Amino acid sequence: MTTLTSSPVAPLLQRLFDEADSALSPALTAVPPAERQRLLGSRSEYTRLYGELLKDLWLPVSADTGKLLYLLARSSGARHIVEFGTSFGISTIHLAAALRDNGGGRLVTTEFEPGKLQRAAAHLREAGLDDLVDLRAGDALQTLAQDLPAPIDLVLLDGAKVLYAEILDLLQPHLRPGALIVADNADDSPAYLQRVRAPGSGYLSLPFAEDVELSMRLG
Repeated sequence: MTTLTSSPVAPLLQRLFDEADSALSPALTAVPPAERQRLLGSRSEYTRLYGELLKDLWLPVSADTGKLLYLLARSSGARHIVEFGTSFGISTIHLAAALRDNGGGRLVTTEFEPGKLQRAAAHLREAGLDDLVDLRAGDALQTLAQDLPAPIDLVLLDGAKVLYAEILDLLQPHLRPGALIVADNADDSPAYLQRVRAPGSGYLSLPFAEDVELSMRLG
């Protein structure tokens, strides 16, 4: 048995995925689909999108992507992980479980919406994994600009899609050769995909599973 597949983590994750599936956002429902798509790509309005319209939605990784994160972190022996977009902590729990089974480490995770971060903190305490996690509240362009673990072994990008490329720029100096970057819903971030797929970018990258881009830092 692993931390991921045993109590208290396994039953907690099942409960959280069930809650995520039933969550609704009345504010988002009132926004026409075309406007939602425009907001996803707006560099100037991501704070409105995530701080107002999406604040009630969980926006978790899928169960399969969660298992992929655990698998990648375990198989790479990750000790230093950075997550952009905590939400309610589902992906954070998968990553922290891998750190526990790797013998320890540090996971830095950041979330724009403070209410979500409070809930995530409670879920991590319930999972018994909070000692491994550095929770940061605020805009990731500020919260991830300093005091990062080094070298970074694994990154999860799952916050505002329009910021993926900028967040990668912030983290890149701290990435070890062979570091893995998982970008969820990457199809909503064409600038990021162009960045990591370009010849000579310093990354080997490919689409993986449902709307996930898996990249490796070369060098």
